[in-house]
Amino acid sequence: QVRLVESGGGLVQPGGSLRLSCAASLSNFRLYDMGWYRQAPGKQRELVAHIRSSDTTNYADSVKGRFTASRDNLKNTVYLQMNSLKPEDTAVYYCNAQLAGRDFWGQGTQVTVSS
Repeated sequence: QVRLVESGGGLVQPGGSLRLSCAASLSNFRLYDMGWYRQAPGKQRELVAHIRSSDTTNYADSVKGRFTASRDNLKNTVYLQMNSLKPEDTAVYYCNAQLAGRDFWGQGTQVTVSS
């Protein structure tokens, strides 16, 4: 059974940092393109960061220069380092894995940025 388990969310003050992790129970994890998405209340889910199997990354304009995605293929884990957090970053953050038409999602982790 495929599982993606996010962790690392929480409450942080504006300007603070958090590091999200997503542990994946995927065979051949290194072949998967991984993504971080978020969904704020009343809004559509949006792509935050994408890291391909080649390690190529791309980011939403709203997080460029503040967020960094990385992966550890030995640990089957993808990370999202979030710095200089803003209140508008508040959302549930989801991990996604894609390969050859297969698409898996985690259950999400809440990130709240508030003073």
